[in-house]
Amino acid sequence: MNPWVLTGIILVIAIAILAFLYYKGSKMQKQQAEQKSKLFEAAQQATLLVIDKKRLPLKDAGLPQIVLDQTPKRARRAKVPVVKAKIGPKVMSFIADEDVYDQIPVKAEIKAMISGIYITSIHNFRKAPVPEPEKKGWRAKLLQNADSARANLDAVKGSKESKKKKQK
Repeated sequence: MNPWVLTGIILVIAIAILAFLYYKGSKMQKQQAEQKSKLFEAAQQATLLVIDKKRLPLKDAGLPQIVLDQTPKRARRAKVPVVKAKIGPKVMSFIADEDVYDQIPVKAEIKAMISGIYITSIHNFRKAPVPEPEKKGWRAKLLQNADSARANLDAVKGSKESKKKKQK
């Protein structure tokens, strides 16, 4: 068999697979946008006293059994952002949106938009501590050290040049 024919067949199969994945991905993206809009429409404002927040597997999160029954088996092991909060006299476990989870202060009272057991957004902090600065990765630290070393080197060179000019 000619190698060009084999390469052509492989190329056609690869293009067909990519087209299928593109179609399926766009379809799933539309479904997700539709579900998110429904979630935001059903949201209600509530005052929560946040007790604790963690990233836990869905089965260890302390959520109602019906939630576990409705999730696919492969998703039960995935870690989700869980917030344990007191709403009125009840202590409940909520699932927070990924964007909101980092902003939620622990042991503070907040006003949040809640849709079922899902925290969609937060609006008001009461006696909330200032969020900690974001941790820098090793690459960012390395670049910062290089910049400061370069600035020190330029300052040393500048002082040596000024001493030479004064000596002349």
